[in-house]
Amino acid sequence: MGDYEEETAFLGQNGPFFIIVFLLLNAIYISTGFHSFYIVFAGASPSHSCQVLDGNLSEEWIKASIPVEEMNGKLEQSKCWRYHLDTIKHFATEGYNYGDINLTEVSKERCADGWNYSTDIYHSTIVSEWDLVCEREWQVPFASSTLYMGYLVGSLVSGQLSDRFGRKKVLFLSLASESLVIFAQSFSQSWLVFCTLYFFVGAFQISLYITAFVLGTEVLSKSLRVLFTTLGAFLHYCIGYMLLPWIAFAIRDWRTLLRVLSGLTLAYIPLWWFIPESPRWLISQGRIAEAEAILKDAAKKNKVTAPEIIFKASEVKAAPSHMKKYSMIDIVKTSNICCTTFMCLLLWMAINIGYFGLSLNTSNLLGNPFLNCFLSAVTEVPAYIIATLLLKNCPRRPLLSAFLSIGGGFLLLIQLIPDSLHTLALSLEMAGKFGFTMSFTVVYIYTAEIYPTVLRNLGIGMCSSAARIGSITAPYVIFLGTFSKYLPYILMGSLTIGSSLANIFLPETFGKVLPETVEQMQKCKGCYRVDVPMAEEGKKEVILKEDSEATTVKKRYSTQE
Repeated sequence: MGDYEEETAFLGQNGPFFIIVFLLLNAIYISTGFHSFYIVFAGASPSHSCQVLDGNLSEEWIKASIPVEEMNGKLEQSKCWRYHLDTIKHFATEGYNYGDINLTEVSKERCADGWNYSTDIYHSTIVSEWDLVCEREWQVPFASSTLYMGYLVGSLVSGQLSDRFGRKKVLFLSLASESLVIFAQSFSQSWLVFCTLYFFVGAFQISLYITAFVLGTEVLSKSLRVLFTTLGAFLHYCIGYMLLPWIAFAIRDWRTLLRVLSGLTLAYIPLWWFIPESPRWLISQGRIAEAEAILKDAAKKNKVTAPEIIFKASEVKAAPSHMKKYSMIDIVKTSNICCTTFMCLLLWMAINIGYFGLSLNTSNLLGNPFLNCFLSAVTEVPAYIIATLLLKNCPRRPLLSAFLSIGGGFLLLIQLIPDSLHTLALSLEMAGKFGFTMSFTVVYIYTAEIYPTVLRNLGIGMCSSAARIGSITAPYVIFLGTFSKYLPYILMGSLTIGSSLANIFLPETFGKVLPETVEQMQKCKGCYRVDVPMAEEGKKEVILKEDSEATTVKKRYSTQE
């Protein structure tokens, strides 16, 4: 088949057909912003203390039965312990005044009667409903991780499904399935059921995100495609993220919140009749008549005349069978590719730990959790815009190192801020989130430019898997804040600063022609050794000869640049 862009040039660049598809796909991305972080509110931990179920004790003795402990430099009532109730009853019945008793010498016991939860902020969460506190507190970050486990599986499966069954079918199947699973999740009767369904929410959500991204890339015109892939998807995701805390503020019950979010997603299903299948995919399947029907309908909407025959069936050819097939082993086959891949994996993992860690931490910050979440979302909007503008004119390597240093540096400064200046600490955390968001934008483009065309999908796929591992780890990093509120910031900041140093070893790609073959791939700094395996002398000569030819190709490639 001839060049698709040339064959469809008659449609123009900004007609009504492209604009409608652009707007509708971006509208779908708003739903992904709703669903990415509702665990921040559904899994929030309200203020709580041990419950004392004894009607014979006065309010003073009930309050005195809860020991006071120092937490993060402050004296607060214990959340997991109470003084032994039989001893407290003895003192109360004997007529002692609780002020005259040295309660620090009284033995303690676990909260056998459950907990009292404050309803000042949240009327109900999975924490208050299933008592996910104290020795069961680890179950909250695990619940958050199940979403990202679903991301990992969904990102691996969705591409194969959309290649086989079509972009549009997988997109709307993911959309409907996500809505139904969230609705079912709102009826969960146990933590285990909640986590199981949350895994499928993650799988369907990432499938929705990736498939919509691919569909937009294949259907939209070149000018709108660039806008869609750089700002359109990201900013509309942010719109959903910014709307989420306002919805949660109006609905303080986690079950009702999930049902409302499910209903909002279901409202997108009618878009099936307005979003077309990808003509590129149809052509790849040999369904030329269907592709032409979509393009002729697009021409009608754009008020242009389409050719009678757009694609000739005889020109549709399969990929040459003699072309080399690449696999995951090729990503680590030589010292240069292995070094590059290791650095990229470290970058993606560090950025995802920081980004998702800070996003999930908003409910733990001082101040209003709904406002904190909104501010966290707002900081992403200028970050995406600024990063996109800088990418057009700035080298990738120093740009990424600068953003990582901003993100990690501000997090390391938080531990130096006194508790009385919580507004300043919040500002530093938002500045850190700003740096991580810009790093998120740069690393996608940078990685795609580093790998050659024959390995690009495999390289980004492996980096995406590392990113999922990072996001799965993020809730546990935040969980460390239960031991010391500064520990998550120290870990995330140190890891980010370390990855910014590792970034120095990667090659610069700004202004360079995208490499097509492995031989054209730039060298990772410090990896100049020729990979000659231990073998017979004859085999060594062959390898050295191939390496010499590769060097000649690279010199020619550099001259062309």
